[in-house]
Amino acid sequence: MDQVTAKYETGLKAALLDPEEAAAYLDSALEENDQELFLLALRDIADAHGFSKVAQDTLLNRENLYRMLSSTGNPQLSSLITLLQSFGLRLAVEVKQTA
Repeated sequence: MDQVTAKYETGLKAALLDPEEAAAYLDSALEENDQELFLLALRDIADAHGFSKVAQDTLLNRENLYRMLSSTGNPQLSSLITLLQSFGLRLAVEVKQTA
């Protein structure tokens, strides 16, 4: 990994520890309407917090957490809610804005 990539990843991880930044990151991923991208964003946030700590905080098995957040993951709603809560976030529904 080159220095530019390493600096970017370090900066991203630091930013994703802030719930406001994490929420914006997830919202951006959701706008793409791509489940794999959303799970990657969740994985980035979990990585920033540390997978072992997230697993401990959520009482989710670390291996299951990795699997759940893989590109082929399909987390249950209850697991997703628990995961988001551990990041200081919550799941919400909004009215779609029309043009």
